[in-house]
Amino acid sequence: MIVVIDGPAGSGKSSTARAVAERLKIQYLDSGALYRVATLIYLQADRNREVFIDLLKESKISFYFKQKKFHVFLDNIDVSEDIRSMKVSDAVSEVATMPDIRSYINQLMREQVKKDIYIADGRDLGTAVFTDAAMKFFMVADLNDRAERRFRELSQKGIETSLEEVKANIAGRDQVDSSREADPLKQAEDAILINTSGLTFEEQVTQISNQVKKLITEHKH
Repeated sequence: MIVVIDGPAGSGKSSTARAVAERLKIQYLDSGALYRVATLIYLQADRNREVFIDLLKESKISFYFKQKKFHVFLDNIDVSEDIRSMKVSDAVSEVATMPDIRSYINQLMREQVKKDIYIADGRDLGTAVFTDAAMKFFMVADLNDRAERRFRELSQKGIETSLEEVKANIAGRDQVDSSREADPLKQAEDAILINTSGLTFEEQVTQISNQVKKLITEHKH
């Protein structure tokens, strides 16, 4: 069973999904991290599309969620921190617009969620990847709120950047994600809208947790 949270960059969906998974003791799947691994391979291929596809086919991508952290491995090497660099952030939307890459990552995720209960976050999970998800959420927030949130995250990890650079990056990704031909960012018709502007982190986690907990209880009975 899978529950999905979609929304634009920096809306807080990843940290919220992780917290919900931790609170309810279910699995967490970070789709954005998988696209970032693909982007890492793309950069290794010097942005050469043909070399990139060949490298991706030869690569082994694996992942697991443990102790509040989503661990990602590329050919058995932990790249969980490498994929969060600004270099990867600046190129990830470019990779995410490639239909064959989307198909590859989508299949990777579908295989993973066949067993256990998962909560996942992304851009198009409810509209393209898991259209039959047990429950769907769509998180939104003001651009300034999202930029400040992402800037704090990066600063805490010791990644040097400026608030203006982060804001420009998110605005650019919004534009690319919303206008791409393959599975553009949009709210699924059956998704529950969660606006995190003005909400504390605890409030947004509780709001989603309560609904997912009810779903799991109903599912078990």
